[in-house]
Order: sequence, then C-alpha cells, then structure tokens
Amino acid sequence: MARVPECVGRFSYGGEMTDLPIDVIRSKRRMRTVQASLVGGRLQIRVPSGLSPQREAELVEQATERVWRKVSSERIDLTRRARELADRYDLPQPVSVEWSSRQMQRWGSCTPDQGRIRISNRLSSVPAWVLDSVLVHELAHLEVAGHGSRFHELANRYELSERAKGYLLAKSDGRSI
Repeated sequence: MARVPECVGRFSYGGEMTDLPIDVIRSKRRMRTVQASLVGGRLQIRVPSGLSPQREAELVEQATERVWRKVSSERIDLTRRARELADRYDLPQPVSVEWSSRQMQRWGSCTPDQGRIRISNRLSSVPAWVLDSVLVHELAHLEVAGHGSRFHELANRYELSERAKGYLLAKSDGRSI
C-alpha cells in the first residue's frame, strides 16, 4: 500500500462525488487558491494550510462540485442533442453548442448572428428534459432574438417547457436567473 504524506487528509465531504476518494492536500505555499484535479481515480484538492475546518470543508465542497460539473458535462454531446431537438421542433440548426463554466447568472445564452449557443455547466446534472428545454429556448433565439410572442410560440413547442421553468426556478431558489 502506498504511503500517504502527512499533509494529505482523508475526509468524506458531501457532494455528488462521494464515491470517489478525496485527498485534501494542505499547502503552506498556497495562499488563497484551491486546485482540484482527478489523479488516478482519486480527487486531489489542494488548499492553503491553516484554514479553519469549516472553511476547508466549504472550499472542498465547492471544488468537488466544480469537478463534478466538468466531468458530467463531458459525458453529454450538446451539439448532437441540440441538432436533434432543432430537427424535432423545426428550429434552426446551431453552428456550435458548448458548455460554459462562466455562466453563473444564466442557464444559457445565444449569439443568433453567429449561430452559437452556450449552456451553463451548472445544467450538466439536471434531468435531460430540463436541459432539453433550455436548448430549445436557445434554439428559438436563433430565429427570434427577443422574448416576444413569436419567440414564445417557438420555445413552447417543447412540451415540458413550463415544467422545466418551474424546476429551474426552484433550483435557483426563486432568483430570476
């Protein structure tokens, strides 16, 4: 059995990746940042040393969620899914569809003149019907830029759009994002 350095703590923090062993590595050289990476089937999280146990647990939880979103989003072929939905609901085909880790205030965005759609990677763990609703919403923007009646007519072709809006509203704690 490999020897584990003393700076490595083995804690079972909450989150979606609890089946993955988590190694918390406290670094005296690291001052403010946290780094998380998958190494040999283990999640290694490097944190500054000297943090309170509560703060460390918060940072580890955040890093775990970040890695989980990235891993989850890599499993979904957004472009293929968006093209299938565009065909099914008679909407324009996108030029590109990609995950975005920078979208913290929106679920998705669209640049109609370029045919580009970006989807927040926070959606990588939602049910498929919710992700499909956001994709259809953004696909509708390829035809109608604003949120007028014609846009809603297109976006509401997806049968579960109202249910998905409710799900996302609950997920965002009622904030309008």
